[in-house]
Amino acid sequence: MELLNQITQFVISGLATGAIYALIGLSFAIIFNSTGIINFAQGEFVMLGGVFTIFALNVLKLPILLAIVVAVVATTAVGLAFERLAIRPLKNATPLSLIIITIGASILIRGVVMLLWGKDTQVLPPFSGNTPLEIAGATLLPQHLWIFGVTVLVIVGCRIFFHHTISGKAMRACSFNRKAANLVGISVGRMVLLSFVISSALGSLAGVIIAPLTMTAYDVGVMLGLKGFCAAIMGGMGSGLGTVLGGLILGTLESLGAGLISSGYKDAIAFLILLLILFLRPQGLFKKGETERV
Repeated sequence: MELLNQITQFVISGLATGAIYALIGLSFAIIFNSTGIINFAQGEFVMLGGVFTIFALNVLKLPILLAIVVAVVATTAVGLAFERLAIRPLKNATPLSLIIITIGASILIRGVVMLLWGKDTQVLPPFSGNTPLEIAGATLLPQHLWIFGVTVLVIVGCRIFFHHTISGKAMRACSFNRKAANLVGISVGRMVLLSFVISSALGSLAGVIIAPLTMTAYDVGVMLGLKGFCAAIMGGMGSGLGTVLGGLILGTLESLGAGLISSGYKDAIAFLILLLILFLRPQGLFKKGETERV
C-alpha cells in the first residue's frame, strides 16, 4: 500500500511537471510550424516569465495578478523584438543559420538576466498557499491545481484560436504551405511575428506557474526548454494534442524514474527518451506518416 501511495504521488507530480513541458512544447511547435526552425531561446522565455513576475512583485510592489500580466506582456515584448531584430532581417537564411541565431539569443538573454538580477535563486510565492490536499493517499499542492487549470485553459484557447479564428486559420495555412498562403493574400511575415508573440506568451506563462514549485534563476530555462523540445518531438512537432500527451508522458516517466530508481537520472531519462524517439520514430509517437521537416 505504501508503494502504491508513492507511485500515485510520483504520477501526480509528474503530470504537473509534464503539463509545463506540454506548454513549452506547444511554444516550440507553433514557431516550428510557422518558420520551420527550432527556437532554442524558448526556455529563456520561460525563465523570463518567472523573473519578471518576481521583479514586479518585489520591486514594483504590484499585486500577484497584475504582476503576472506585466511579466507576460514584458516577455512577449522580448519575443516580438527578437523576431523583428534577429529573424525578420534574415529573409533568405537557411534553417540552420536561424537555429544558431536562436542559440545565440538564448545565451544573450541569460547573460543579461544574470547581470541585472544576479545568479541567486529567486522565489515566487504560491498563488493559493502551501496547505496540501490529500488525494488517494498522495499529497497535491494547490499550485499543482493552478498548473493543471492553466494548462487546460491554454489548450482549449489554442484549439479555439487555430480552428475558429481567421488569424489562427491563416497560421495553419502558412504551416502547410507558405508559398500558397502568400499567393492567396496571407501575410506570411505577419503570421511569423504572431507565432513568436504567442510562443513567448505561452513560455512566460509556463514560467510563472512553475516558479512557485521550482523557484527560478537566470539558467533554469535551459533544461526546461530542452525538455519542452523533447515533448514537442514526441508529439511530432504538431501544435495539438500530441504535444500535450508527449509532455504528460515525459513528465510522468521522469518523475517515476527519479522516485523509483534515482533522482540523479531525472534529466537523463528525458534525453534518453528523446534519443529513442529520434532513432525509432522520428515523426513522433502521435503522428502518422512522415513529415518533410524531420
